[in-house]
Amino acid sequence: MIIVLLAVFGLIFGSFVNALVWRIHEQEALHEKKKKPTKKQLAELSILRGRSMCTHCHHELAGKDLVPLFSWLWLQGKCRYCGAPIGWQYPVVEAVTAGLFVASYIWWPDQLTGIAVQQFVVWLGFVTMFVALAVYDLRWYLLPNRIVYPLNIIAVIEVLIVALNKHNLGALWEPLAGALIISGLFYLLFQLSAGKWIGGGDVKLAITLGLWAGTPLKACLVLFFASLIGTVVSVPIALRAKQGLKLRVPFGPFLLAATFLTVLFGTGVINWYIDRLLG
Repeated sequence: MIIVLLAVFGLIFGSFVNALVWRIHEQEALHEKKKKPTKKQLAELSILRGRSMCTHCHHELAGKDLVPLFSWLWLQGKCRYCGAPIGWQYPVVEAVTAGLFVASYIWWPDQLTGIAVQQFVVWLGFVTMFVALAVYDLRWYLLPNRIVYPLNIIAVIEVLIVALNKHNLGALWEPLAGALIISGLFYLLFQLSAGKWIGGGDVKLAITLGLWAGTPLKACLVLFFASLIGTVVSVPIALRAKQGLKLRVPFGPFLLAATFLTVLFGTGVINWYIDRLLG
């Protein structure tokens, strides 16, 4: 029952991610054009108050158009009102978010009692925003500050709450050290390359990722996983596109995926490696 509920909530939050990403991008586009938005635009693009609508004809959507995943399948990927195609992003993001919610529950590294329950609920919120950042970065090669900054603040607060609850100083300094390792390395790379090797958004996001990694060793594991996933994904694409080192691939999604894997499996991977190393 819990898995079913998490899958349903994942679909709902995945639908929210699609709306959030589109609204933030439209707001940023207006800002870049230095156009003062009208009252109608402000209402339409409001993240909290805006009504769901078709991104093509801006027709307000009915409830039957908003059932995650199933509405897209029922409408055969087209808007009911204007017939414009609704991209694969929408059902894929909804399904992926649902899968990540379920996976987080199945493989959560701690027993879900006490503070771990609160930490798990907060984690699901971060997973939702991780998906939003990954989608945004894949589409527009940008990690928006409007998502990254709040995540950094909430992650710091979460670390403080857990440390105080556990009465454990290590639960405070270890996540901070993890954040320093990743963000410090990225800041160095950003400065040395003048932003060519890694983006400023990755530097800022690294704070949250390091805090969730939880320890310096796991922070290093995030970097390892991100590099490994990035290589596996990027090299075939680069070879197929015949662009080599000129191929532009956002690193944010790899970092986010690496953090997800580290949070769930990091302790097991590190213990396995140490056993093999010492054995």
